[in-house]
Amino acid sequence: MRRNPSVLLAVAAAVTLSGCAVGPDKRDPMENWNRAVFKFNDTVDTYALKPVATGYKNVTPDFVQTGVNNFFGNLQDLWTGGNNLLQGKPGDAVSDFGRFALNSTFGMLGLFDIASEAGLSKHKEDFGQTLGRWGVQSGPYVMLPLLGPSTLRDTVGLPLDFAGDAWSYKDPVNVRNIGAGVRVIDQRAALLDASTLLEDAALDRYEFIRDGFLQRRQSQVYDGEVPETKEEENVPEQPAVKPTGEGATQPAT
Repeated sequence: MRRNPSVLLAVAAAVTLSGCAVGPDKRDPMENWNRAVFKFNDTVDTYALKPVATGYKNVTPDFVQTGVNNFFGNLQDLWTGGNNLLQGKPGDAVSDFGRFALNSTFGMLGLFDIASEAGLSKHKEDFGQTLGRWGVQSGPYVMLPLLGPSTLRDTVGLPLDFAGDAWSYKDPVNVRNIGAGVRVIDQRAALLDASTLLEDAALDRYEFIRDGFLQRRQSQVYDGEVPETKEEENVPEQPAVKPTGEGATQPAT
């Protein structure tokens, strides 16, 4: 189930060209398009992915789920290390490559996370974060079919992220596809509790997910130390008010 980068670039182009659907949030000028894609993704999740993930979580022993998560997380450490090098963080890169070496050997191909117990912190970096590190603006919010929340910058970086996924080169192809499917199901199973809480709490799930994603993504790009000006840019504009009488206000025109 290897994704085609050309398809992703086509999606990004289509989203960019659909700017005529203007939404109220300056970070989300394609809100009409994004909401339609969100509804499609939600339908696929409700009737296909979530039931399968629920069954997987219910019948699969916890130690097996942990092993699956550790295995694919170990492969991810390679691409994370490469991105940390590109971001000018050699110390983190050495830690990432050390994690991969340790877990791939003593951790039985990554099934056991020996590196964390040895004090090597786990990071998670992708090419979108690398672009952001070097000043590339995030651009508009984008909801990608099946892939979920993103930004234009991150969408442009996706082909390299897919190319940097070591599992995408696994042979034979049928084993690669099965593994990719298991990884998606395992990742969705890990989010079951959070998604249930979201369904119960959020009045507008689209806005809740969008705002949470953009804030989290910004924090990831700056390693949790977002400059004050960037924090201000990420806050939706509020209508100005002016007094119209004693103790009264109304939107300024």
